[in-house]
Amino acid sequence: MSFNVVVQPANRAFVVDREEAVLAAAIRQGIGMPYGCRDGACGSCKCKLLEGRVIHGAHQLKALSVEEEEAGFILACCATPQTDCVIEARSVPGAGEFPVLKMPSRVLSIERLAPDVVALKLQLPANQNLQYRAGQYVEFILRDGARRSYSMANAPHLLGSPPAIELHLRHMPGGRFTDHVFGAMKEKEILRMEGPFGSFFLREDSDKPMVLLASGTGFAPIKALIEHLQHKGIQRPATLYWGGRRPRDLYMHEWCERTAAEMPNLRYVPVISDALPEDGWSGRTGFVHRAVMQDFPDLSGHQVYACGAPIVVDSAQADFISHNALPADEFYADSFTSEADKQGVAA
Repeated sequence: MSFNVVVQPANRAFVVDREEAVLAAAIRQGIGMPYGCRDGACGSCKCKLLEGRVIHGAHQLKALSVEEEEAGFILACCATPQTDCVIEARSVPGAGEFPVLKMPSRVLSIERLAPDVVALKLQLPANQNLQYRAGQYVEFILRDGARRSYSMANAPHLLGSPPAIELHLRHMPGGRFTDHVFGAMKEKEILRMEGPFGSFFLREDSDKPMVLLASGTGFAPIKALIEHLQHKGIQRPATLYWGGRRPRDLYMHEWCERTAAEMPNLRYVPVISDALPEDGWSGRTGFVHRAVMQDFPDLSGHQVYACGAPIVVDSAQADFISHNALPADEFYADSFTSEADKQGVAA
């Protein structure tokens, strides 16, 4: 048995198989919808159910509250239709443009960027052409079927030859995957992955100035986005805010300074929240999103692209919209939800 789902106002229709989530079916059929984690944790795929009935799987209450569900909102990533449905969701042109592929990848290099951050370079198979947009991510498929998500840190035009993607991984002590990466992983190891996923990428139909907000390894997709801007010669003004607890957390600080010097329309503002006297830090301090609020009291004419820890992304979204007049539909985010974050689910 299957059900028909229509997405309004784009009037796009697709088929959802029995016991399949709305978002999974949309991705499978190239229907562009907003989404992030695919695990009921980030809330990016929240949309309005206009007609029909769905059953929700486990999800976090911060992604979809009881009150929102009672008001008719659903999370497309964990909503399984029980009837034909009509939903209202923002259309994301390009989100389903490239096919989602499963493929092996070979570890080319593991470069330590900071005490708890590595750049993992993975060679792609020559017979499978991975296409993606700067800002999207892949998922590693572990032996037991568990998955771990990481954003590409290099823009598609920088895949190189042989083609390889760059990922930035922070060590999560006790984390099954990152413990392996920072411990036993060796060059030439084979990893199985699937992608591309995600609706976080540049909206090129706009000419609005941009705020690029990153915390920690949320810098990875922002870096790819900046490389894309440079490659395409896009002249929109952009300000990069990168936040970390200590200066060492800004593990590609020199790259940011160098790239900003090469791009007249890019400004770089590093922000440190917990600097110690021995750090010798003389730059901006405090919460990174607060620095944006100070510099841009009126964001009504801007777009914001935010990546990093959920607390940073969620705080930025709430404060920019409520205090700095940012239009709600001009905030684009990729919340780096860890496995620990995902454990806080409600049935």
